Amino acid sequence: MKKTMLALILGASAGMAAAQSAVTVYGVVDVALVREIGAAAGSSTKLTSGVASGSRLGFKGTEDLGNGLSAVFLLENGFQADTGAMGQGGLLFGRQAYVGLQSRAGALTLGRQYTPQYLAIAGADPFGSGMAGDTKNLMAATGNSASRMDNSIKYASPALNGVSAELVYGAGEVSGDSSAGRQFGGALAYAAGPLNVKLAHHNRDNDSATVKNTSSARNTALAATYGFSAAKAHLVYSVDKGLNSAPLRNAANPFGHARAPVASTDSQALLLGVTVPMGAHVWMASWIRKDDRTALNQDAEQMALGYRNILSKRTDLYAAYARILNRNGAGYTVGGAIEGGTGDGAVNLGLRHSF
Repeated sequence: MKKTMLALILGASAGMAAAQSAVTVYGVVDVALVREIGAAAGSSTKLTSGVASGSRLGFKGTEDLGNGLSAVFLLENGFQADTGAMGQGGLLFGRQAYVGLQSRAGALTLGRQYTPQYLAIAGADPFGSGMAGDTKNLMAATGNSASRMDNSIKYASPALNGVSAELVYGAGEVSGDSSAGRQFGGALAYAAGPLNVKLAHHNRDNDSATVKNTSSARNTALAATYGFSAAKAHLVYSVDKGLNSAPLRNAANPFGHARAPVASTDSQALLLGVTVPMGAHVWMASWIRKDDRTALNQDAEQMALGYRNILSKRTDLYAAYARILNRNGAGYTVGGAIEGGTGDGAVNLGLRHSF
């Protein structure tokens, strides 16, 4: 009798919990055949993961706390589908990990999160910050690990007449120096019909417990898309200043220059792109111009073409080609969503499945 009553109580508790909260398991498995060309060591062909999108396994959920207030969380693991290895340097939830509260006044989240500056650029990239045409090849994304920042507090406002905002702060956590390693940023967005515009900024202090009096990395981006009846136009303009404001995706000098390429500390970049959907077929193209304003004048240009065949709401095939023209000893490489690449050109043929 006691066991029966205990079972009934536990069952009722589980039912109440299920009624008040919801947890979703989701993910992406992305694998592609990649041919990289132009490196000093020669061309290479590989089967790799995370080309159009980083392969991931995630858990997200909400709990209704009443009066329009909800608790939210997200834990997202990155992995290599071609080998099963962990991504993001072996972190368990290296892609994202946060908890927060959400209401009609907006959302406040704490943990490891994307920077508003990265989200602005990625949202206006015809290639979705992936494939060979990835904007990260020439447009900088900064944070603790490029596009993400640790120890962060982020506020995202609701949209009011099409206007919304994001603010984020990341503690440096250096004893005796509250500014060392500190990050902060934000974005202001406007969306109305076919037009989406976002202005974003990110500032990262380069000091640490042992390194002092360095300049900060300052990244500002204006990103916009406009949807016409038959195509979508894309534009991104970015200004990057300071140490680590535009780190190279591959700093190993893959082109064999006598002098290794130097990451710019003063640069601007412009992206112009287009997306043309035709039923289950989507065509993409972009041009990016990197203008290095330092004395080295290591400029670069990237041209990219891509295609997606949408097999279903969750599965697509894709192909992409990109080539970078490096000038004055610049060392920019063509990568994908999570890899920096080894040469100045690449071809992708891949399959992506979401669940």
